Amino acid sequence: MANIKSQIKRIRTNNLAQARNKSERSAIKTAIRRFRDAVASGDKAQITTELVAASKKLDEAVSKGVLHSNNAANKKSALAKAANKASK
Repeated sequence: MANIKSQIKRIRTNNLAQARNKSERSAIKTAIRRFRDAVASGDKAQITTELVAASKKLDEAVSKGVLHSNNAANKKSALAKAANKASK
């Protein structure tokens, strides 16, 4: 354990940020899982709503600094590709 006051504070803020980021990543995974379940069911309306929800979660994560923008763009591209394949 650190004994320098500023380092103790830094550890505390890092732990808070880590918990926040973990929660955000979990929400992203849940949104993607719900999208994949919608694709498996084949309901076109459900697929589009889940695609929009997952894309929004990814964009929020980028704005909060949880994900890199290229990582989110890659995930969104894969989701859109799956949605287009399912709608054919």
